[in-house]
Amino acid sequence: MKKIILVFSLAISVLLGCAESSKELLIKNAAPDRPTGQKDVLALKCDPIPTVRVAFIGLGMRGPGAVGRMAQIDGVEIVALCDVRQEGTQKANAILEKHGKPQAKEFFGDTAVWRQVTALPDVDLIYIATDWKSHAMIGMQAMEDGKHVAIEVPAAMTMDEIWGLINTSERTRKHCMQLENCVYDFFELTTLNMVQQGLLGEVLHGEGAYIHGLQPFWDQYWEGWRMDYNRKHRGDVYPTHGIGPVCQAMNIHRGDKMNVLVSMDTKAFGNPAYIKEKTGEEITDFRNGDHTMTMIRTEKGKTMLIEHDVTSPRPYSRMYQISGTKGFANKYPSPGYALDAKEIADDNIVNHEDLNAHRFVPEEVRKALMEKYKHPIVVDIEEKAKKVGGHGGMDFVMDYRLIYCLQKGLPLDMDVYDLAEWCCMIPLSEISLDKGSAPVEIPDFTRGGWDKLTKLEFYK
Repeated sequence: MKKIILVFSLAISVLLGCAESSKELLIKNAAPDRPTGQKDVLALKCDPIPTVRVAFIGLGMRGPGAVGRMAQIDGVEIVALCDVRQEGTQKANAILEKHGKPQAKEFFGDTAVWRQVTALPDVDLIYIATDWKSHAMIGMQAMEDGKHVAIEVPAAMTMDEIWGLINTSERTRKHCMQLENCVYDFFELTTLNMVQQGLLGEVLHGEGAYIHGLQPFWDQYWEGWRMDYNRKHRGDVYPTHGIGPVCQAMNIHRGDKMNVLVSMDTKAFGNPAYIKEKTGEEITDFRNGDHTMTMIRTEKGKTMLIEHDVTSPRPYSRMYQISGTKGFANKYPSPGYALDAKEIADDNIVNHEDLNAHRFVPEEVRKALMEKYKHPIVVDIEEKAKKVGGHGGMDFVMDYRLIYCLQKGLPLDMDVYDLAEWCCMIPLSEISLDKGSAPVEIPDFTRGGWDKLTKLEFYK
């Protein structure tokens, strides 16, 4: 008996020692003090803007589609179009003409011309769709120039850029929203509504990803900037599509916060092979692995798994899984819900014999659930969103909600802290990988305000 107790005591000591070692291995990354005179922008409200005057900077792959969508939203004036290439601004003005809108002033010619646009006096919102590395720089200057900003994903690539956007938004009291369209996909919105109404119970785990073979698209990025970034950097360099909807369902900085992440990756094979096939160049210094996995733990003991893969021959997937104590939601490869049989019966949807949480509910039940829990913000605009399009309509919902909230003087659906939390995976996953998959602290970007709000609100 004494021997058993001794062995047990030794085992406990080893476990405690491992725990202490893990704490010692944690790479610290605490939030800097908030500058004097600043305060948070949680649920920030600004003066209503009945007619929102918009300037677009960046008219390559994403910008023209946004121009077309904005041209179909009431109360929007597109006053300026900016791109390095004149063909970009001309194409965007042709889109405005197609929709019967006035021509916008064009700015083009070099990589610094955007500065003239942020300084314009007759602009309320700067819509940024340039390459990743210029997103934060333009966003900060636009806020300094008195404009609200909406920035394509990812909005920031480094911790300095993230804190720069936060501090500028807090000091200027201007909205800084990341244009994360996937949170507006109809399945994700419906699932969020289910979560907020308690149908899935307490959410304990979430998964998200960006798995998308980009071989058909690499040549479309101006001067190859996206491949170049993957060549020079390691980690999840495009996390927001996967992590955004998961963070919303898990109330990140609205009652919980992310505390630590650990990343692992495979070797780099697919992208170096692609470059060799296209150019003949032998690549020996390609940094980013084919597949990256990042695990996250929250303050309240919940977990996330986020993945990135842009080269493997796999079907497109954002993974999107939400695991709760009463149910489960899954989007890829096919959408489905698994719920306790009692939850289904109590919800008066339908009562099937032997229904249980070990398999998805039948298709007719899924459709009934999707209809019953359709998110309120899409009820009135779903038909138009699907007609206008943009990834099935979610892009239009995103733009519509941005304009709606600015017009009404309401807090935006996503704030600068969402931007920070979703983008921080880029630099922090690289740190973890370069340190042998060491745990890395995720700072509290709200600097103490992570539990001031209780859930995500879509203000009406």
